[in-house]
Amino acid sequence: MDEDLTIGQVSERTGLGVHALRYYEREGLLMGPVPRSAGGRRAYGRLDVEWLVLCNRFRSCGMPVADIRRYASLVSAGPGNEAERLELLREHEVRVRAEIEQLSENLAVIESKARLYSDHLEAGTASDLWTGQAPSCLAVEALAARGR
Repeated sequence: MDEDLTIGQVSERTGLGVHALRYYEREGLLMGPVPRSAGGRRAYGRLDVEWLVLCNRFRSCGMPVADIRRYASLVSAGPGNEAERLELLREHEVRVRAEIEQLSENLAVIESKARLYSDHLEAGTASDLWTGQAPSCLAVEALAARGR
């Protein structure tokens, strides 16, 4: 191994907490068992850190733990399963793109709502935004106006 890193050092380098690192190991998300020092402490290497950073990215974009575990298993198995790896990654890519699209739509609503408030504040008509009555959906109205 090129260097022995403690779990604390790996935590600092990856941004993952010590408990998360132990969880990743317990759940089989690593490329294999983490070697231990003579004293029984985990001894991570540079490749472990790189793998954990990748796993963290997968998790941060919503990849299920089962999919990360499957991907780790495929990578650990070595050559010959690249098509399976690609399929797993493409499936997640589709999910992430759908989420990005939904987030973009949500952002458009927020931007329209903010623009509406900004316009009313500049015009001195902000009090017209809330009359105490059941409000119409100003965000939907703003989106409809944007589409014109």
